Amino acid sequence: MSDDNTVEAEIVERVRDRYAGAATRAASGETLIDPCATPVFGAGLYDGTGLVEEIPLGAAAASLGCGNPLAVADLAEGETVLDLGSGGGIDVLLSAKRVGPGGQAIGLDMTDEMLHLARRHAAEAGAANAEFVKGRIEDIPLSDATVDVVISNCVITLSTDKPRVFCEIARVLRPGGRLGISDLIADTDTDTTRTLDVDPTGCGATAVTADEYKGQLAAAGLVDITITPTHQAGPGLTAVIVRARRPER
Repeated sequence: MSDDNTVEAEIVERVRDRYAGAATRAASGETLIDPCATPVFGAGLYDGTGLVEEIPLGAAAASLGCGNPLAVADLAEGETVLDLGSGGGIDVLLSAKRVGPGGQAIGLDMTDEMLHLARRHAAEAGAANAEFVKGRIEDIPLSDATVDVVISNCVITLSTDKPRVFCEIARVLRPGGRLGISDLIADTDTDTTRTLDVDPTGCGATAVTADEYKGQLAAAGLVDITITPTHQAGPGLTAVIVRARRPER
């Protein structure tokens, strides 16, 4: 295995270990990020929306996101929505309410512990139209053109192969389907060279600039791409809202 492949494999394993540990702590009742203590990550970013009151407290306590993708997804009754890196299930459960009984909300996560936690939260919420499946966002285990909307909350930034993620998003979206996500980008003057000398599960290890992000989305065939900054998320990192869509034909 080449040095680059070794680094990428280790990043994947450390990300998996990090979120498995987070799920275990959340399952024991720990709030992973105090929403009163930070405006940067966690359920505090849903403050004032009335959204977190709709779901079990545990789902909100397990939130590790950098935004609120439902604020831009504009979900409609009967749609199928896919959440990439669904974690404890907060955005899947909120999506399930919006698409209603005739729609479906699917959460994709690679971590068994997070999937177990999310399924527990879905049972507590009585969300019969919510489903959680295991897999990686670089290889989405869904058929072509089966999803109306793809959402994600601060997960794509962690991928070591974003072009493949975006190609998979374009593949599973129906013609005219849309992408509405929260994510992190690297500031243009930030050194994003990946190295294991620093914590590779930190978002700065794998973040790309806005221009790179747009270019990779366009290369996957997505159009009407916009990237809107929302807040500073850390040294050299900006939280953003990303919108795009698959062409009608």
